[in-house]
Amino acid sequence: MPAALNEFHRIRRLPPYVFAEVNRLKAEARSRGEDVIDLGMGNPDSAAPPHVVAKLVETVADPRAHRYSVSRGIPGLRRALAAYYARRFDVALDPETEVCVTLGSKEGLANLAQAITSPGDVILVPNPSYPIHQFGFVIAGAAVRSIPHEPGEEMLRALDRAVIHSVPKPTALIVNFPSNPTALTASLDFYREVVSFARRHEVFVISDLAYAEIYFEGEPPPSILAVPGAKDIAVEFTSMSKTYSMAGWRIGFAAGNPRLIAALARVKSYLDYGAFTPIQVAAVAALNGPQDCVAELRALYRERRDVLIRGLAAAGWEVPAPAASMFAWAPIPPRFRHLGSLEFAKLLLDRAKVAVSPGVGFGEHGDGHVRIALVENTQRIRQACRAIRAFLQSTNQACRPSEVETAA
Repeated sequence: MPAALNEFHRIRRLPPYVFAEVNRLKAEARSRGEDVIDLGMGNPDSAAPPHVVAKLVETVADPRAHRYSVSRGIPGLRRALAAYYARRFDVALDPETEVCVTLGSKEGLANLAQAITSPGDVILVPNPSYPIHQFGFVIAGAAVRSIPHEPGEEMLRALDRAVIHSVPKPTALIVNFPSNPTALTASLDFYREVVSFARRHEVFVISDLAYAEIYFEGEPPPSILAVPGAKDIAVEFTSMSKTYSMAGWRIGFAAGNPRLIAALARVKSYLDYGAFTPIQVAAVAALNGPQDCVAELRALYRERRDVLIRGLAAAGWEVPAPAASMFAWAPIPPRFRHLGSLEFAKLLLDRAKVAVSPGVGFGEHGDGHVRIALVENTQRIRQACRAIRAFLQSTNQACRPSEVETAA
């Protein structure tokens, strides 16, 4: 990083982006003509539903749709999101005061952090977790305190300790289930405990529910807003990106506590004019239209998950089958664990031509894992598993760090 860049206060608080090194090596390999199977970034490879694309094309043809839009989202889209919450979670939302459209959930999380954070505020964030959960608040000037990432008693006890031992007292808690990167899910009973804690200690809860519709076993993932009283302290982010394969369209939502929604909308009103209107109209068509496409996408990810987990097991790499999300959270094989996740990811790229995300990029407690995204078709996933198997079988002893350096 250029020395001059390090002079900026907020930049100094951001560590080097771990994923950048793997991306650089991946680009170099491809420039040499090597076939790299990219299971790193959670970038859906499926097309958006045809009826959604058709609505986009239709609306683009209207010259009036090319004007500035509405920062907090067109009324029809806010109503569509409220209708989704009503039928999916049995949660009533006021589209005027409890819903805000965002340019993807990542932008929404970052702007909410700017809206509600004072320098030195303490924010509770699971470790590992999606980087914006932590660094959105770091950029806003907060101090982040890590808590356990599994939804259960250990996390709840850690929340109680954080209130007692943090100075100042925490102002917000992040939860993300189904989780990126761990793929863990949470029950409504767990959310009841979280809401009880937050109301008792006057802590805001920010829930990231981007993977609500990508689930494979058990009950569909619940919303924290389904807990009575949750809207007193909670706001929840959802997204069109994964549910409808609309990642590049950049449409997400915040819903819940009116005070938090108003703060987010106020900041956004200074920063943007909202998403391109035809994209918002198409998002309405997605939410209000037939949902067969969602079930088909869920089945697609389930098939890919099963192919990946079976293939890795045949390669000698035991990875838990995720119950939800589009990721597998894979513990590094024991004989490579001393390398850490970044060096192991580099080794996998060099020797097997398979790109994955190093777990340390999601927090230091993720360093014993890599994240594998289900973003290639089953044929490519089988190819990746065969390459990984050949690599693991050819390595009869733990690799020395010098070998990794040479490979990199």
